[in-house]
Amino acid sequence: MKLLGRLFLAGSMIALTACTKTGPQEIAVGKDQCDNCKMTITEPKYATELITEKGRLYKFDDIHCMEDYESSNPETTGNAKTYVADFPSGAFIESNTATLIKGGDIKSPMGGNTQAYKDKAAAEKAATELHATLLQ
Repeated sequence: MKLLGRLFLAGSMIALTACTKTGPQEIAVGKDQCDNCKMTITEPKYATELITEKGRLYKFDDIHCMEDYESSNPETTGNAKTYVADFPSGAFIESNTATLIKGGDIKSPMGGNTQAYKDKAAAEKAATELHATLLQ
C-alpha cells in the first residue's frame, strides 16, 4: 500500500511539473515592477522578460533595462532565455528572432527607445515612418 501511495505521489509531481508554464508570462500592467529599475511597468509593448536556466522569471519595462540587468548579473543570466514584446501585437517573442528598431521618434519608458518586431517587413516600415534605425 505504501508503494502505491508513493507511485501516486510521484505521478502527481510529474504531472504538475509538466503543466508548469516555462515561457514568458503576461505583464500585469500597473502592478508588475521592472526587476532592474524598479519602476512600475505601464507600457507592455516595450516590456521584456528573462527566464534563467533555473526557471526564475524577471520582468523589465524596456529592452535597455533588460540589457543593463544582463550585463550587471552575468552569473544569473548567462544561459537565460530572453523575450521581447512584438510591438504591433504585444505578444512575447524570443529576442533572438526579433527585428529591432531604435531612435528617431520612438519614446520608450526608460529611454532605450527601441521597439521589437516579429515581422522584418513591419519593422522596416516602422523604421521609415519613425525615422528610426534598423538594428537586426
